[in-house]
Amino acid sequence: MKTILVDDERLARKELSGLLSAYNDIEIIAEIGNAEEAIEAIEREKPDVLFLDIQMPGYTGFELLNEIHFTPIVVFVTAYDEYALKAFEVNALDYLLKPIETNRLEETIEKIKAKFKQKEAHEATAEDSTKHLLNPNDQIFLKDGEKCWFVSLKDVRLFESEGNYIRVFFNKERPLILKSLNNLEERLNPRIFFRANRKHIVNLKWVKYVEPWFNGGLQLELEDGTKVEVSRRQSTKFKDLMSL
Repeated sequence: MKTILVDDERLARKELSGLLSAYNDIEIIAEIGNAEEAIEAIEREKPDVLFLDIQMPGYTGFELLNEIHFTPIVVFVTAYDEYALKAFEVNALDYLLKPIETNRLEETIEKIKAKFKQKEAHEATAEDSTKHLLNPNDQIFLKDGEKCWFVSLKDVRLFESEGNYIRVFFNKERPLILKSLNNLEERLNPRIFFRANRKHIVNLKWVKYVEPWFNGGLQLELEDGTKVEVSRRQSTKFKDLMSL
């Protein structure tokens, strides 16, 4: 299982790395001392497991998780037990206190193995589920106030989050529907409908121009002239997807 260690203390990373070396199932692919590098590495490498310190300069471990789109199996490692409840509120698999006890780590590794097997089984059937994703030729029903539409998804160029609502851009219409962008993203084919940033999902068939943008990001211009910024992290995914 590909594993990344994130802790701002070098000695803590070294100690954990040494303890984990006893487990053949754990392959440490990166040891990182700050949150910004960790975010990039997690998005790029897509590790199976993340051992994550909670208190770090700039970001807490909880804030780091809010910044990533890919979420591995998470184990928090910290010297403070006051964060235990919150760790489980964000669906961490386990919580280790420093200094780490070997028998406690053994319990955590067993949990990781069980979770990983469960994840593998789920992914084995994921291909079957993709046929249920919405594709460009599918129609969706939209209702905004008294107005209703049946819309072919190929005509929808952009979805934009507005609080708890989504603005849907098609033809000259821009209805507002009660739905979250995250829930919508789960139903759309990701090879056609791309999550550009926290606020926008773009129909890639409508992209006319792509240009470099600030801080390593990209800017997309759609056929109707709308411009959408792609976040730095999502820009890497976009390049991979479009084979740039």
